[in-house]
Amino acid sequence: MPAQNPAPAAPVSGNVVEIEKGLNRMTYLAARARQHERLMNVAGLDLDRAAVAILRHIAESEPLRPGVLAVRLSVEASHVTRQLRQLERGGYVVRIADPDDRRAQRVQLTQIGVAAVERIREVSRRGVELALADWSSGELELLARYFRRLVHDFVAHAEDPITVPAPTDRAGASLT
Repeated sequence: MPAQNPAPAAPVSGNVVEIEKGLNRMTYLAARARQHERLMNVAGLDLDRAAVAILRHIAESEPLRPGVLAVRLSVEASHVTRQLRQLERGGYVVRIADPDDRRAQRVQLTQIGVAAVERIREVSRRGVELALADWSSGELELLARYFRRLVHDFVAHAEDPITVPAPTDRAGASLT
Protein backbone atom coordinates (compact mmCIF):
# COMPACT_ATOMS: atom_id res chain seq x y z
CA MET A 1 0.00 0.00 0.00
CA PRO A 2 1.56 3.34 -1.01
CA ALA A 3 2.31 5.89 1.72
CA GLN A 4 -0.23 8.63 1.92
CA ASN A 5 0.97 12.18 1.66
CA PRO A 6 0.05 14.25 4.68
CA ALA A 7 -2.13 17.27 4.05
CA PRO A 8 0.05 20.21 3.09
CA ALA A 9 0.71 22.59 5.96
CA ALA A 10 -0.52 26.13 5.63
CA PRO A 11 2.26 28.48 4.60
CA VAL A 12 3.89 30.50 7.36
CA SER A 13 2.68 34.11 7.35
CA GLY A 14 4.97 36.83 6.06
CA ASN A 15 4.93 38.48 9.49
CA VAL A 16 6.19 35.28 11.12
CA VAL A 17 8.92 35.05 8.47
CA GLU A 18 10.03 38.62 9.23
CA ILE A 19 9.92 38.04 13.01
CA GLU A 20 12.00 34.84 12.68
CA LYS A 21 14.53 36.64 10.47
CA GLY A 22 14.78 39.54 12.92
CA LEU A 23 15.17 37.32 15.97
CA ASN A 24 17.77 35.22 14.17
CA ARG A 25 19.76 38.31 13.18
CA MET A 26 19.58 39.85 16.66
CA THR A 27 20.58 36.57 18.30
CA TYR A 28 23.51 36.19 15.94
CA LEU A 29 24.74 39.74 16.56
CA ALA A 30 24.30 39.51 20.33
CA ALA A 31 26.07 36.13 20.56
CA ARG A 32 29.11 37.00 18.44
CA ALA A 33 32.46 36.66 20.14
CA ARG A 34 33.34 40.23 19.20
CA GLN A 35 30.18 41.54 20.87
CA HIS A 36 30.96 39.54 24.00
CA GLU A 37 34.51 40.91 24.07
CA ARG A 38 33.12 44.43 23.76
CA LEU A 39 30.67 43.80 26.62
CA MET A 40 33.44 42.40 28.83
CA ASN A 41 35.79 45.26 27.94
CA VAL A 42 33.23 47.93 28.85
CA ALA A 43 32.19 46.00 31.98
CA GLY A 44 35.84 45.60 33.01
CA LEU A 45 35.54 41.83 33.33
CA ASP A 46 37.29 38.80 31.87
CA LEU A 47 34.62 36.12 31.63
CA ASP A 48 33.69 33.85 28.75
CA ARG A 49 30.16 33.67 27.35
CA ALA A 50 29.28 30.46 29.18
CA ALA A 51 30.38 31.93 32.52
CA VAL A 52 28.26 35.03 31.95
CA ALA A 53 25.21 32.91 31.12
CA ILE A 54 25.70 30.88 34.31
CA LEU A 55 26.21 33.96 36.50
CA ARG A 56 23.14 35.68 35.07
CA HIS A 57 21.04 32.55 35.56
CA ILE A 58 22.13 32.09 39.17
CA ALA A 59 21.42 35.78 39.82
CA GLU A 60 17.84 35.33 38.62
CA SER A 61 17.05 32.48 41.01
CA GLU A 62 17.69 31.14 44.45
CA PRO A 63 20.85 29.05 44.94
CA LEU A 64 20.66 26.02 42.64
CA ARG A 65 22.16 22.57 42.49
CA PRO A 66 24.62 22.34 39.59
CA GLY A 67 22.52 19.62 37.93
CA VAL A 68 19.40 21.78 38.04
CA LEU A 69 21.40 24.66 36.56
CA ALA A 70 22.56 22.41 33.71
CA VAL A 71 18.98 21.34 32.94
CA ARG A 72 17.75 24.93 32.97
CA LEU A 73 20.56 26.00 30.64
CA SER A 74 20.06 22.92 28.42
CA VAL A 75 23.72 21.90 28.65
CA GLU A 76 25.61 18.88 29.93
CA ALA A 77 26.27 18.76 33.68
CA SER A 78 30.02 18.40 33.06
CA HIS A 79 29.99 21.73 31.19
CA VAL A 80 28.38 23.49 34.18
CA THR A 81 30.75 21.77 36.62
CA ARG A 82 33.79 22.99 34.67
CA GLN A 83 32.45 26.54 34.49
CA LEU A 84 31.53 26.56 38.18
CA ARG A 85 35.08 25.52 39.14
CA GLN A 86 36.44 28.50 37.20
CA LEU A 87 33.86 30.84 38.71
CA GLU A 88 34.71 29.55 42.21
CA ARG A 89 38.42 30.16 41.61
CA GLY A 90 37.58 33.69 40.48
CA GLY A 91 35.54 34.33 43.62
CA TYR A 92 32.23 34.77 41.76
CA VAL A 93 30.35 31.82 43.28
CA VAL A 94 30.47 29.57 46.33
CA ARG A 95 28.95 26.20 47.06
CA ILE A 96 26.65 25.97 50.05
CA ALA A 97 24.91 23.06 51.72
CA ASP A 98 21.52 22.20 50.25
CA PRO A 99 19.00 22.70 53.08
CA ASP A 100 16.84 19.92 51.61
CA ASP A 101 19.68 17.38 51.44
CA ARG A 102 22.89 17.99 53.40
CA ARG A 103 24.78 15.62 51.07
CA ALA A 104 24.07 17.91 48.10
CA GLN A 105 25.33 21.40 47.36
CA ARG A 106 23.87 24.48 45.78
CA VAL A 107 25.66 27.35 44.11
CA GLN A 108 25.16 31.00 44.97
CA LEU A 109 26.79 34.24 43.96
CA THR A 110 29.36 35.94 46.17
CA GLN A 111 29.46 39.73 46.55
CA ILE A 112 31.98 39.75 43.68
CA GLY A 113 29.58 37.67 41.58
CA VAL A 114 26.64 39.95 42.35
CA ALA A 115 28.72 43.02 41.42
CA ALA A 116 29.84 41.36 38.17
CA VAL A 117 26.27 40.50 37.16
CA GLU A 118 25.10 44.02 37.99
CA ARG A 119 27.91 45.46 35.84
CA ILE A 120 27.13 43.10 32.94
CA ARG A 121 23.44 43.99 33.13
CA GLU A 122 24.18 47.71 33.23
CA VAL A 123 26.47 47.59 30.19
CA SER A 124 24.03 45.35 28.31
CA ARG A 125 21.09 47.63 29.12
CA ARG A 126 23.06 50.68 27.99
CA GLY A 127 23.69 48.94 24.68
CA VAL A 128 19.98 48.25 24.24
CA GLU A 129 19.20 51.84 25.25
CA LEU A 130 21.64 53.09 22.62
CA ALA A 131 20.01 50.91 19.94
CA LEU A 132 16.54 52.17 20.90
CA ALA A 133 17.49 55.83 21.42
CA ASP A 134 15.20 57.07 18.64
CA TRP A 135 12.12 55.20 19.90
CA SER A 136 9.40 57.13 21.73
CA SER A 137 8.42 56.17 25.26
CA GLY A 138 5.12 54.81 23.89
CA GLU A 139 6.95 52.65 21.36
CA LEU A 140 9.27 51.35 24.08
CA GLU A 141 6.33 50.54 26.33
CA LEU A 142 4.62 48.64 23.51
CA LEU A 143 7.84 46.79 22.62
CA ALA A 144 8.42 45.84 26.27
CA ARG A 145 4.85 44.53 26.54
CA TYR A 146 5.22 42.47 23.35
CA PHE A 147 8.61 41.13 24.44
CA ARG A 148 7.17 39.97 27.78
CA ARG A 149 4.43 38.17 25.86
CA LEU A 150 6.88 36.75 23.32
CA VAL A 151 9.16 35.35 26.03
CA HIS A 152 6.19 33.94 27.95
CA ASP A 153 4.85 32.23 24.83
CA PHE A 154 8.28 30.89 23.80
CA VAL A 155 8.74 29.37 27.26
CA ALA A 156 5.21 27.97 27.27
CA HIS A 157 5.72 26.26 23.90
CA ALA A 158 9.43 25.39 24.15
CA GLU A 159 8.74 21.65 24.26
CA ASP A 160 5.81 21.51 21.83
CA PRO A 161 6.35 19.34 18.73
CA ILE A 162 7.04 21.28 15.55
CA THR A 163 5.41 20.00 12.40
CA VAL A 164 7.04 20.72 9.08
CA PRO A 165 5.65 19.65 5.72
CA ALA A 166 7.63 16.99 3.87
CA PRO A 167 9.99 18.41 1.25
CA THR A 168 8.73 18.31 -2.32
CA ASP A 169 10.25 18.79 -5.74
CA ARG A 170 9.22 21.60 -8.07
CA ALA A 171 6.28 19.57 -9.34
CA GLY A 172 5.02 19.06 -5.79
CA ALA A 173 5.99 15.38 -5.49
CA SER A 174 7.21 14.30 -2.08
CA LEU A 175 10.96 13.82 -1.77
CA THR A 176 10.63 11.48 1.19
